[in-house]
Amino acid sequence: QVQLVESGGGLVQAGGSLRLSCAASGRIISINVMGWYRQAPGKERELVATITSGGSGSTNYADSVKGRFAISRDNAKNMPSLQMNSLKPDDTAIYYCYARQLSASYWGQGTQVTVSS
Repeated sequence: QVQLVESGGGLVQAGGSLRLSCAASGRIISINVMGWYRQAPGKERELVATITSGGSGSTNYADSVKGRFAISRDNAKNMPSLQMNSLKPDDTAIYYCYARQLSASYWGQGTQVTVSS
């Protein structure tokens, strides 16, 4: 089992910035992909950004956050971070850290991000 714990959420005004971090622990063998998803009230969970563990790290972003959010990783600590800039009220959601190890997926408990207008 892999445990994920997020930190860095909070309340921010529109146009502001936040940085989310995720710490991974437990039986870590080979995490292939790590990243962030979010779920707003009444909506399904959606991808925000992912990054692969190998090489320079291949990234993938939701269209809605391209140019505003940046995902990075610390492979030694098995920790992905998400820098969120130019935040909008539509970014308000619970943000979940995600990791895929071999064929198993793991999720953190989520951290609330609220953007006021």
